[in-house]
Amino acid sequence: MTQIVLSLSELDLLPGMRDALRISGRPVPLRGGYRAALRVRRAHANGAPCRAGSGVTILRYVSTRGEAPVLGFSDVLLAGLARDGGLYVPETVPTLSHDDIRALRGLPYAQVATRVMLPFLGGEILEADFARLVEDAYAGFDHKAVTPLRQLDSDLWLLELFHGPTLAFKDVALQLLGRLFDYVLTQRGERVTIVGATSGDTGAAAIEACRDRGAIDIVILHPNGRVSEVQRRQMTTVPSANVHNLAIEGTFDDCQDLVKAMFNDAAFRDEMRLSAVNSINWARIMAQAAYYVYAAVQLGAPDREVRFAVPTGNFGNVYAGYLARQMGLPVAGFAIGTNENDILARFFGADDMSVRPVRPTLSPSMDIQVSSNFERLLFDLYDRDGRATAEAMRGFRETGRLGVGENRWRAAADLIKASGVDDAQTLEEIAATHAATGELLDPHSAIAVRTAREHAIAGIPTIALATAHPAKFPDAVEKATGVRSALPARLADLLEQEERATVLPNDLPAVQGFVRKAARG
Repeated sequence: MTQIVLSLSELDLLPGMRDALRISGRPVPLRGGYRAALRVRRAHANGAPCRAGSGVTILRYVSTRGEAPVLGFSDVLLAGLARDGGLYVPETVPTLSHDDIRALRGLPYAQVATRVMLPFLGGEILEADFARLVEDAYAGFDHKAVTPLRQLDSDLWLLELFHGPTLAFKDVALQLLGRLFDYVLTQRGERVTIVGATSGDTGAAAIEACRDRGAIDIVILHPNGRVSEVQRRQMTTVPSANVHNLAIEGTFDDCQDLVKAMFNDAAFRDEMRLSAVNSINWARIMAQAAYYVYAAVQLGAPDREVRFAVPTGNFGNVYAGYLARQMGLPVAGFAIGTNENDILARFFGADDMSVRPVRPTLSPSMDIQVSSNFERLLFDLYDRDGRATAEAMRGFRETGRLGVGENRWRAAADLIKASGVDDAQTLEEIAATHAATGELLDPHSAIAVRTAREHAIAGIPTIALATAHPAKFPDAVEKATGVRSALPARLADLLEQEERATVLPNDLPAVQGFVRKAARG
C-alpha cells in the first residue's frame, strides 16, 4: 500500500480530515477517497482543475449570496442555511461521463446513489463508510428497488418515491440525512438542535430519521390545520424525548419564515447550535439527485434522453433534477406542476413571480408561495453572482415581485415548462389514471401526471414523480375513485395513537422560547 506523509501545511488543504485520520505525528496511510482527495487538492492548489479521475471530486461550497464563509461538506451539512441568509451550492458541480452513467446499469439503488453522491463529500467521509450509511438508509424501504418505475402509457412512467417509512419522497433524502448527522456529530463529539418547517411530508420524514438519536433534538413547525390528518399524526404521535412539534397559527410560508429568522439570529443560532433538515440543506438536494439518475438509467440513459414531470411548491425536488442534469444526465427538460398556489407556474409560463395569498388545496404539501430553493436556480441565472442574487432576493422580499430580465427568464423557461392544476383537475386526473391503469395517485402525484401529459414530447419518455402514497390523502382519493386507500399494516393504528403538539402564534420570540426549553444540550 502506498503511504503519503502529511505535513501540517498539507493538512490545511484538507479541511475536516484531521480528526477522521486521527493524526498523531506519524506517517498516515491514505486509502481510497482520501488518497484521491489529497492528489486533487494538491493539483487544485497549483491551479489545476478541481477533479479526480477516480470519481472523487474535491468541493468547496459557496453561498448564493456571496458573503458567507466557504465551507466543506460536513460543515455545510451542519450549517443548513448560510450565515448571509443564502443557500449553499457547490463551487463546481461534479460531472458524470456517459461511460460513468452506463456503468450504473444493473446496479441496485444504494450503489447507484453512492456513486452519484460520493463526489459531493469532498473526501470528508471515507467511501466505505459512506456506502454503509447509504445501504443502511434504504434497507428498510418497502420495495426492494427503493424507487421503482411503473409504466402508465407508451411514453409515460411513474417513479414511486413513497416506499420509505413515512410514505413520502422526503424519506429518500432524510433517511440518509439522519445517518449523516449521526456520523459527523459522533466524529466531532458535538450535538445540534434541528429546526424545520413542513407543509406536510418533510416533518414526518425528518422526525422518523432523527428520533432517538442522542446528539440531536428536533423541533418541527407545521401550519395548524393545514396538513392532512395522516401527515399530522405521523409527526405528533412519535413519543421520542428528542422530538418536539409546533403547530403554528399561520401558513407554511409563515413557518418557513420563522425557521429562517432563527437561523439569521446569529446569537440564537450559535446558542442552540441550530441545524436544518429542510431542502435548504444541501445534503437533501444531493440525495434526491440520485433517484433522477437511477430512473433515467432504467430507461436507457445516457443513450436515451428522458424528461421529468415534478409536482412542486418549494422547488427543491425539481432543483435536484436540475442538478442531475448539470452533472451530465441527458435530460431533455422538465415539466413542473403546481396547485392553485401557482407562483412557479406563473413565473415559468409568463415571467410573473409575484406573491399572492396562500390558498388551502387538496395538495397541501404544495400550498406555498415563497419557494426557498428557487434561489439556487436564480444564482445560476445570474451567472453565480452572489451580490446580484442577494439584491434580487432583497427586492423580492420587499415588494413581493421578482423580475429577472427577458434573457434570464427565457433561459429558465426553455428548460422548465409549467402548469397550474386546480383541485377539480387534480380529482379528474386521479379518476382518469385509476380508470385507465388501476393505479391510485395521491393529489400531488396526480398533478405530476397531468403536467406530464400536457407537456409530452413524442418519442421522449416522461417520468412523473409520485411523491406520496395515496393512503396519506384518503379522502381526496376516495372522492375521485370511490376507493379508500389503506395505510400499510405497520401504520394501521396511526389514527388511534396519542398526539403531542404545542400550538403557538406566528411569533418569533414565542417560538425561540419553545426551542430553548426543548433543547436538552
